[in-house]
Amino acid sequence: MAALLYRLGAWTHRRRRTVLTAWLVVLAAAGALAATSGGSYEDDFSIPGSRAQQTLDTVAEQFPGAAGASAQVVFVAPAGRGVAGYRAVIDRTLRAAANAPQVAGVASPLISPDGGTALATVAYREKAVRVESASLDALEEVFRPARAAGLRVEVGGSVHGEAESGHGTEALGLLIALVVLVITFGSLVAAGLPLLTALLGVGATVAGLTVVTGAVTLPTTAPALALMLGLAVGIDYALFIVGRHRSQLASGMTVAESAARAIGTAGAAVVFAGLTVLVALAGLTVVRIPFLTAMGLAAAGAVLVAVLVATTLIPALLGFAGERLRPRPASRAARHDGRSTLGARWVRLVTRRPLVTTLAVVVVLGVMALPAAGLRLALTDNGSAPAKSTQRQAYDLTAAAFGPGFNGPLVVLADLRTGGDTAEALADRLGAVDGVAAVGRPQLSSDGRYALVRVIPETGPQDERTHRVVADLEAAGGTSVGVTGATAIGIDISELLGASLVPFALIVVGLAFLLLMIAFRSLVVPLKATLGFLLSVGASLGAVVAVFQWGWLAELVGVPHTGPVISFMPVILMAVLFGLAMDYEVFLVSRMHEEYVRGGDPRGAVTNGFQASGRVVAAAALIMVAVFAGFAPDGDATLKPIAFALAVGVLLDAFLIRMTLVPAVLTLARHRAWWLPRWLDRVLPNLDVERPSVVMVE
Repeated sequence: MAALLYRLGAWTHRRRRTVLTAWLVVLAAAGALAATSGGSYEDDFSIPGSRAQQTLDTVAEQFPGAAGASAQVVFVAPAGRGVAGYRAVIDRTLRAAANAPQVAGVASPLISPDGGTALATVAYREKAVRVESASLDALEEVFRPARAAGLRVEVGGSVHGEAESGHGTEALGLLIALVVLVITFGSLVAAGLPLLTALLGVGATVAGLTVVTGAVTLPTTAPALALMLGLAVGIDYALFIVGRHRSQLASGMTVAESAARAIGTAGAAVVFAGLTVLVALAGLTVVRIPFLTAMGLAAAGAVLVAVLVATTLIPALLGFAGERLRPRPASRAARHDGRSTLGARWVRLVTRRPLVTTLAVVVVLGVMALPAAGLRLALTDNGSAPAKSTQRQAYDLTAAAFGPGFNGPLVVLADLRTGGDTAEALADRLGAVDGVAAVGRPQLSSDGRYALVRVIPETGPQDERTHRVVADLEAAGGTSVGVTGATAIGIDISELLGASLVPFALIVVGLAFLLLMIAFRSLVVPLKATLGFLLSVGASLGAVVAVFQWGWLAELVGVPHTGPVISFMPVILMAVLFGLAMDYEVFLVSRMHEEYVRGGDPRGAVTNGFQASGRVVAAAALIMVAVFAGFAPDGDATLKPIAFALAVGVLLDAFLIRMTLVPAVLTLARHRAWWLPRWLDRVLPNLDVERPSVVMVE
């Protein structure tokens, strides 16, 4: 692979004008197609085959008006007055709401026990993903007269998505990345090149995703996840290649040879690292949840584009930059005076007592992972929306006036042909279930075969007790009863994702072990890498629990309220962090292995390899942490815990695992670190990641 990439780097350097033109044409074409033929992003949290989804499908067939989205409208009277005095304006407003676009009907309002709040439900014909934003705007206009009369009106319910997020901190993350690049390279030209190529890559990716939405359904978080991951890996991959290029220029190599050699060495590691991320993200398909599969493939697309940019566009741009990237004789990159650097002092420190270092890292990360045992998973609801948004206001007002269960009503469907009960008798039996606050009047299907009953639990949608209520309702109704609704479907998704964590982790860990064994012809390297990865994931999940469930530093991160974490966060974390951890493993260990091949001294190989790559790996990790952290404070309730977990995970994995535990373990193992049984060496393919076919050519 290294030899092939060497030839690719030489060709793209020679044909740099053609390559640059081709990429600009691709970007322009993707942008034009996105503007003319792209669709829209939609959140469809359905899981075909689950009992709640099958019940919902039957509800849609038998009760067409009950399967769509709904808006909960909360009317609050001024302090000291009741809503009864505003009954006329409320009735007029709700009659107008019934005629709003896509509305199927409006239920009579409930009045709170204190008389100060009224709650009405507006039912839509379509699911939330099909309700147009113009319809929601029209509904808001309907309530103007009620607000003018002095009522406070807030609109929530399942029809509302999450409020738009700001983008100030994302820009701050890019600014931090630029500062780190300038410090690393000491050159604005060298620092700007990774940012430029990363932005071009994510631009092409996001435009491509928009085009794809014209044919398939992608969740609203897909472009944000692709943008976040594409920026992070795009900058990092370019950083590794440009860093290798400048190091070679400092040794006197020509620009053309150095560009080709950088792609053959660092570029080979980029391809290998990108492949691990791609496989891990594509592995999300094994969870068998459509929206999660779409998110994984969208993010994988961003990584694929980043790899293509790194191996084709970057060597072309290195040619355009020419001698301007060659370090000055007095610069740090060109200095060979043997002066001790921070990286050299650090690697000597962690390898002086390698066993103590190893135990210390394991203990620290093990303690950080302890809170992960209390991880709770759920889908987000309007209680996770920003505090000032109308859906969050409606959520809080509803819970305060009527009880938290009114924010997550359950829908019970009974087949009267097999149940043996009348609809009224069924409703009475459901109302007797522990944890049920209220039961609505049963509705019969047009043929009288099915009964639909709305059940209000005493607890909110994300409360663990609501999970028990759903199970008890199904047990009370028997096989003829199914429970559905947003809350029940969310519970099914959380249970499915929770059950898939261990199998998915085994797949990821097994893949990591196999790929690293192939790359480095070693048993110790993959064993140490996979155990380190598990420590990083555990510590990251522990940090998420501490912040998002316990509330530690919640205000700093911008967490609106504590509670369960978005259901698919752990699998996204494992998939992405696996790939990124392997990035740093490959870039760091490949230089150590290169030194070992040249000299045969295991301890010297660790020290020299760390000095050659540690600075760039540290810079890459800081950049990635900055990019991920930039999406945490202003990110929506879905993306925020993912961004936070990835920022913490990369920070811990890069600095505690890869830059501390790795040199310590390799020093302990000495020659055994690079040993592989001969029979296994013959069986495994040779990927040639920074191997002698390129690096030994002088």
